[in-house]
Amino acid sequence: MSNDSVLLLHGQPGAGTDWERLRGALGDRVPKAIAVDRPGWDRRSAVTDLAGNAQAARAALDRAGLARATVVGHSLGAAVAAWLAISAPDRVNRLVLVAPAVNLDSLSAIDYLLAAPLVGWLASVGTMAGGGLVLGAGPLRRWVAEATALDDRYLRAAGRMLLAPRAWRAFVREQRFLVRDLPELERRLGDISASTTIVAGSADHVVPIAAARRLAGQIRGAELVVFEHAGHLLHIQHSGRLAEVIAAP
Repeated sequence: MSNDSVLLLHGQPGAGTDWERLRGALGDRVPKAIAVDRPGWDRRSAVTDLAGNAQAARAALDRAGLARATVVGHSLGAAVAAWLAISAPDRVNRLVLVAPAVNLDSLSAIDYLLAAPLVGWLASVGTMAGGGLVLGAGPLRRWVAEATALDDRYLRAAGRMLLAPRAWRAFVREQRFLVRDLPELERRLGDISASTTIVAGSADHVVPIAAARRLAGQIRGAELVVFEHAGHLLHIQHSGRLAEVIAAP
């Protein structure tokens, strides 16, 4: 059983509530599991870069009275977790990087398109609004729920977020920061000293499994755990298995 408290960093778009299933699966196996809304997604603060996100993560640890924690990041949140481990190694006992967008191999041509001026905005808004409309329609949402094993509550919340102009703005700005900052993060991956576990789905169509395999070789001593036939939302669709990985001694 892990003795570490856990800090959970969501992806993009996302919210701290994305971790509800995982927190339930962890139960009392960790002293405390904190899920925060990252900057730009909390309706208060502005979108910021990876360094700003890492600073916000340190502030969350301070508010919780935690000197150190296991830091778990999903997708872009994994890049924030890695930046935190590099910039403030004294705050991170262990890293768990889930479906991680942490190296350049994790980016596709679509990521660069979404970060481009004007066309990136139009593509992002069109994609997010379209997804929101689908999830806002009951019959279509039920079809998505059956096809993905995602519950109705999560899909309703996701649909509302995808239709919010503030989420469109946050997504586009954060996408640009990600594309800008990832080369620097990749250059510094060898500086990570925290014990690191990388968790990836073999059927992830957002961050390819090849990127996770390369990442495992870029961080000294990193362990790669592959969930066969699993996709990108491991923290929601496979929360029980992921909780076992996080709570492992």
